[in-house]
Amino acid sequence: MPGRVAERRGALCLGLLLHALLGCGSAQPPAACPAPCECSEAAKTVKCVNRNLTEVPPDLPPYVRNLFITGNRLGRLPAGALAAPRLAELGTLNLSGNHLRAVEAGALAALPALRQLDLGGNPLAELSPLAFGQADSPLEELALRGALREQGALLGLAALLQAGALRNLSRLELADNGLLLLPAGMLGALPALRHLDLSNNSLVGLRNVSFQGLVRLQTLNLSDNSLGVLRNGTLAQWRGLPALRRISLSRNTWVCDCAIEDMVAWLKESDQVEGKEALSCAFPEKMAGRALLKLNTSELNCSTPVDVPSQLQTSYVFLGIVLALIGAIFLLVLYLNRKGIKKWMHNIRDACRDHMEGYHYRYEINADPRLTNLSSNSDV
Repeated sequence: MPGRVAERRGALCLGLLLHALLGCGSAQPPAACPAPCECSEAAKTVKCVNRNLTEVPPDLPPYVRNLFITGNRLGRLPAGALAAPRLAELGTLNLSGNHLRAVEAGALAALPALRQLDLGGNPLAELSPLAFGQADSPLEELALRGALREQGALLGLAALLQAGALRNLSRLELADNGLLLLPAGMLGALPALRHLDLSNNSLVGLRNVSFQGLVRLQTLNLSDNSLGVLRNGTLAQWRGLPALRRISLSRNTWVCDCAIEDMVAWLKESDQVEGKEALSCAFPEKMAGRALLKLNTSELNCSTPVDVPSQLQTSYVFLGIVLALIGAIFLLVLYLNRKGIKKWMHNIRDACRDHMEGYHYRYEINADPRLTNLSSNSDV
């Protein structure tokens, strides 16, 4: 009996030892951090800041949820640069200030957890409409501050948005891009958009911008642009957005003439515009500094509306009268000089006839050898 007990104890100890060895062998080693980066597994964060990287590190740890690659020299973001199998939990991606010129097709595709993307401060020349692939992206926030100064990038973004690839987008930042106009239909496929920032551009008008599909839009920032007036079509669209509660229009170049009358009336009745008391005229010079809310119709010279078609019609009638008068004078001159003109025409006819007879005589001489010999003998 004592021997059997000892054997059982020995077998049990051997089994425990083997289990411990197998457990240690199967334990996963901690994920490595790329050499130029700083990693925190507890915070699920990787930072590769100001490391002069020319590509996205290929060995990023799979636990990363917040990835900051900023202040580098990536140049381009090719397809597969951020592979989904190893970045399945990536939710926040900051690629600002990396000298990016191109975001190619598929570069941001198949990132199932991506919610926030910052591409600001990159001199983008190309933004592929297929950058997020063919399927809808889960992206909710997109920052492109100072990244759309070249037309190619702006048109690429417009095509991307119009394709419906970012239908889940709730925040879009397009500030500091020097935009003069937005491409038509650019905002038509963003039903979830809540916050739109177009501040610090050079927008001169919103006629080709449709806000009708932005049923959830809450804030609209149009401050620091070059807007001179807001037309009735735009104002009507804003009235029809039930969630829109805050519009910023400060520091624009408002032109206080008759065209701004409807906008002033809208400002006085609307509670959507923040800081509307500070809005003031920039032009004309005599109105500069006047508060828009304090303007009245008499100051805008709107009592006698300008009928442009009538003015054009009057101008055409006057031009027709002038041309008819010139024609009548020309005909009168011809009539008064009819005898002299008739004599001049006869002289021209006689001169032409004599000239043609001379040509005809020379032709007959050259065509008849006898006349040619006679002419030669007579010359001798």
